[in-house]
Amino acid sequence: MLSSVLFSIATAGVANAFFKVPCTLPIVQEFIDPILSPGAVSQHLHSVHGGSNFGMNETYDIARESACTSCQVSQDLSNYWIPTLYFKDPINGTFTKVPNGGLLVYYENRGNDAPINGGKGLVAPPPGFRMLSGNAAKRSQVYPVGQGSQGELAERALIGTCLRYNTDSPGYNYYGFPTTDCEAGLNARLQMPSCWDGVNLWLPGSAHVSYLSDLDNGECDAAHPVTLVHLFYEVTWDLSSFRSQWVPQGYPWPFVYSNSDPTGWGWHGDFFNGWDVPVLQNAIDHCDNFTDPDADGGLASACPYLNVSDPAVSDACTIYKVEVTQPLGINGPLAALPG
Repeated sequence: MLSSVLFSIATAGVANAFFKVPCTLPIVQEFIDPILSPGAVSQHLHSVHGGSNFGMNETYDIARESACTSCQVSQDLSNYWIPTLYFKDPINGTFTKVPNGGLLVYYENRGNDAPINGGKGLVAPPPGFRMLSGNAAKRSQVYPVGQGSQGELAERALIGTCLRYNTDSPGYNYYGFPTTDCEAGLNARLQMPSCWDGVNLWLPGSAHVSYLSDLDNGECDAAHPVTLVHLFYEVTWDLSSFRSQWVPQGYPWPFVYSNSDPTGWGWHGDFFNGWDVPVLQNAIDHCDNFTDPDADGGLASACPYLNVSDPAVSDACTIYKVEVTQPLGINGPLAALPG
């Protein structure tokens, strides 16, 4: 297991100006991916957060017409989606969906172009911009940590933390999946590319974007000279209700992502921009006040450009139209993963 020292490769010497967009329950869990499978059923189940108009044929205009969002900043009608985690019972092989506490999206001022680092400023993603981090088909590590290629940075972007702070066992960072129970939660994280070619809203293979040279710090390459605000996803899966079914018996790690991934290396996330872009640009430019204790904690309510809703309002938001139904449901126990 890789030690926490390796995480410092991605975080050392970084200015920490940011604000957070908390997203509550998903608006839907569905076989839809308008980036990789526009107009079609996607290959696996996603947990989707954000604007209620999410669908197979999403556009920026459609996103902006959403009646509500499950994220607590009302001007953000973007969609954020990730695979869903399942527990595979080591005795009977059935699958049960693992709950989580919602998605937390950090908007961070990172990289050499960030004003706090003496740079010229960061850019909000343009209307209709989309990107992803991770590869649903990936099942193993390829590059040594710290090697610095775009392939290695894409792997390093997926590091998570096994939270164990309510036990005598220390928590630890991991790649792929952990090897032990995470009594306080599986804190799955990912970092998005922050360098854009300045032209294309999307290109196959994510060729329109790249990672900063130090992942969440550093510079952009010549082919992607525009530095965007840095997006960072965090979701904590609640493993505790399954502990009695595998830990006492000594069974190996029994969790799998909905993209049929038992390794964790297929963890990934998608972003479809639905922001009121001038509002986001103002927040990027001005909401980094370290003298404000709320701002220092990244609370969106400390930013005067952002309208923050009550969690109950965000919780009540649901998708406008479910396009792909699952006759057997998605919660489980199920004989096989949905789909």
